[in-house]
Amino acid sequence: MLPLPLIDSWITRALEEDLSGGDLTSEALISENSWALAEAVAKSPLVLSGATVFSRVFHLVGASCRVVQLVAEGVQVETGTVLFSVEGRTRDLLAAERTALNFLQQLSGTATLTRRFVERLEGKGRITDTRKTVPGLRALQRSAVRHGGGHNHRDALGSAVMIKDNHIAAAGSITRAVQSARSFAPHTSRVEVEVTNLLELDEALAVGADIVMLDNFEDADLPAAVDRARGRAVVEISGGITLDRVGFLSSLGVDVISVGALTHSAPASDISLRLWPIERDAPRVPGLA
Repeated sequence: MLPLPLIDSWITRALEEDLSGGDLTSEALISENSWALAEAVAKSPLVLSGATVFSRVFHLVGASCRVVQLVAEGVQVETGTVLFSVEGRTRDLLAAERTALNFLQQLSGTATLTRRFVERLEGKGRITDTRKTVPGLRALQRSAVRHGGGHNHRDALGSAVMIKDNHIAAAGSITRAVQSARSFAPHTSRVEVEVTNLLELDEALAVGADIVMLDNFEDADLPAAVDRARGRAVVEISGGITLDRVGFLSSLGVDVISVGALTHSAPASDISLRLWPIERDAPRVPGLA
């Protein structure tokens, strides 16, 4: 679980963006003493992620808010499933609604797309994310990938040695790049090299790369590339990964398929908040009794 102070800092910025001028509509229409119940409902099949953030939004908006989570993160649900019950002052619920749903929909969308990729893989290798994340929200998106059954690639530039095309251009060659990395990085760090053709792959293997990323390879070249690398390095495939290609890629016996789309292009899940007014001492919905 992510630290609450970190989660709260993201939420505070989001609430400042939405509530810097107050909530003019609710202040004009709704009494301060009005009380309500609400349910967050899945309007399409999804894998839930972002529950802690969703709940914290309501808690930070108003001390009156009580949230009950009805579905665990990582669980796949069908249309119409009630995910959360929320009770509190009506103004507080409406002030928190959009921000809470924005987080929940985006993170559940990532978890849902990740699950689709993982299911296509059928247990052969692993699906990972990339660093192509929304600035400032990487930890949340990486958590959503895990809820979808995927794995995480390196978290930041300091997490691993990963030699890409521009590093190779700056160093002069794959060989020089790997040798420099070996002399500088801790002995505990593995060295990954991105290659774009069979000649680059051969050079990376010859110099002892621990991981080779076959980036944007033509499908026709992939079987030979995987055969050359098998047993000599961990084999990762990246670039242009779609659901339709995963079956073919997994059949090659690769170790890792990294998919930037999990965090930069996942469609938001469709989730709505249904609210109705109640008397403050009225009987509660299940979970809020």
